[in-house]
Amino acid sequence: MFSKAFIPYRGYFSSPFARWQGSLQNENAIELAAATAKRWLTAKNLDVKVLEYLFLGKTIGQLHSFYAAPWAAALMGAEGIPGCHIPQACSTSTTCINQAAAGIETGQYKNAFCLMTDRCSNGPHTTWPNPTGPGGEVIAENWLMDNFNYDPWGKVPMIQTAENVVKKVGGITKEDCDRVTLRRYEQYQDALANDREFQKRYLFPVEYKKSRKQTALLEADEGVPPTTSEGLAKLKPVLKDGVHSFGSQTHPADGNCGLILSTRDAARELSADQNIEIQVLAYGFDRAPRAHMAMAVVPAAQMALAKAGVSINDVKVVKTHNPFAANDLYLAREMNIEVMKINNYGCSLIYGHPQGPTAGRGVIEMIEELVILGGGYGLFTGCAAGDTGAALVVKVS
Repeated sequence: MFSKAFIPYRGYFSSPFARWQGSLQNENAIELAAATAKRWLTAKNLDVKVLEYLFLGKTIGQLHSFYAAPWAAALMGAEGIPGCHIPQACSTSTTCINQAAAGIETGQYKNAFCLMTDRCSNGPHTTWPNPTGPGGEVIAENWLMDNFNYDPWGKVPMIQTAENVVKKVGGITKEDCDRVTLRRYEQYQDALANDREFQKRYLFPVEYKKSRKQTALLEADEGVPPTTSEGLAKLKPVLKDGVHSFGSQTHPADGNCGLILSTRDAARELSADQNIEIQVLAYGFDRAPRAHMAMAVVPAAQMALAKAGVSINDVKVVKTHNPFAANDLYLAREMNIEVMKINNYGCSLIYGHPQGPTAGRGVIEMIEELVILGGGYGLFTGCAAGDTGAALVVKVS
């Protein structure tokens, strides 16, 4: 349990998420995240010099990734601070926040910055020498497609891991997944109400190159498909005897987000409202049985809650990273919560999954919902590649 780690109110942002091969497809994710963070700091009148360390979360290779964190810090204007690069698939953001909170807890620094970014579009195609291969043929990997479609340990594509959990626990149907997906779409529409009033609490426009001489601002999520019960019903399962169609799983995306982690006093100084306090209480993690990724969200959540000394009944807001609708159904069943009442205002199932920043945006939305509700405990939990999961408990006062 953490006792000294805090997030300044509004000391965070998320860019809009752009669907795969959309407006952000040609941007270097490191450069784009750093430029967005620099513009955000300026807009918030926050001095970059207060930051002492950078945790850069990124999972997909980009040009100059070797220099990722110190390069991003310099591009932000914080050229005097070091940093490290953390890639942990879908739990990258939760791990970055945990590492920053641990540094605050041990007194290494007063203010650290977590910057998470990824570009699933135009993913790298990597090759390695294979001197013993016939004719010196290379070993090649299509980063996005090959890794989504095959886990070298589990020996199956990611969607199969969700279907394995469905078969193991029983009682989850395609109709159940469709109903959850439709509900998540309706919840996302709540975030768009009143001229995107909820999203404007944290969403910050990203500036991208529209052409060689022209730039543009992406101010809202791009590529969220309209969803209806009739449309979902018409879609066939992706796998034979499966319950997930292309409508009830997330889609690759591009984007970034950032959060400041501070001591209590430093957070108060940087906060947009000193009457609001956001404390990071605990981090949880787990690994499910082989090829059963969706199961990891539950023990990770239970660990975080236990460390925080909080019961699920005490939690006011639950947010998840749910690449497949069955993830939420399984979590709700195992933790005895109402599946239709979690993930208010949106989730990765609907607005997409850029890997590194996905969980970070969920945590930010969770904080803002807690503020609207007058405070309380929030739980974020999500799965990640390799049958792992990570969770975070925060308290808003």
